[in-house]
Amino acid sequence: MTMAEEDTHITRVLRGLEHTSSSVRLQAALAVGTTPDAGFVAKLVERCAIEPDFSVRETLTWALTRHPVARTLPVLLAEARSERAQARSQALHTLSKIGDRQAWPAITPALLSDPDDEVARSAWRAAVVLVPEGSEHGLAVLLAAQLGRGERETQLSLSRALIALGEVMLPVLGTATTDPDPGVRAHAVATERLWRDPDAGFEFAIEEAKRVVALDGAGRKGQ
Repeated sequence: MTMAEEDTHITRVLRGLEHTSSSVRLQAALAVGTTPDAGFVAKLVERCAIEPDFSVRETLTWALTRHPVARTLPVLLAEARSERAQARSQALHTLSKIGDRQAWPAITPALLSDPDDEVARSAWRAAVVLVPEGSEHGLAVLLAAQLGRGERETQLSLSRALIALGEVMLPVLGTATTDPDPGVRAHAVATERLWRDPDAGFEFAIEEAKRVVALDGAGRKGQ
């Protein structure tokens, strides 16, 4: 490919990433991932922050994973501190897919408790992938502080993150089952049930946990 042809190819791909059609954007992202070029990294990350289509975002992330970590990591770490929620969320998601533990310092307590549920969920998933050996207990404590948060989907994401840490999270979860907040207790109990029986299903586990917490509360009042 001549220099002129290469410039034309790059221009065509960059325009494709901004096309109004999601299928064209998807094809452009596939093209970048198929023939990685460091010159595309900044544009891919920039597009992740604003891309409305889930499938295209996933392909943008895939394309980034096809590039050298030395090129993508600094850009993604900076993006994880963006003021735009989608930029933070997608950067964290991409870091979890790359899986390089050099990114661990970017998983801050602020991101793990981000007010945007999607960002927090991405941070939880990234954290359990990137956590260094020996730091799992500290991470479990930070994750357990989010128990009781959000709707079912968010709570399930947190339960899965805690379970992914393995047995190290059980003492932390046990403490949470005695929390004064019934929502926290129910979420902790449901997570314990999922740990013991992954096939039970979260919906069943949380409803059973609510009943346990309610009965426990009624028993305490009757004492």
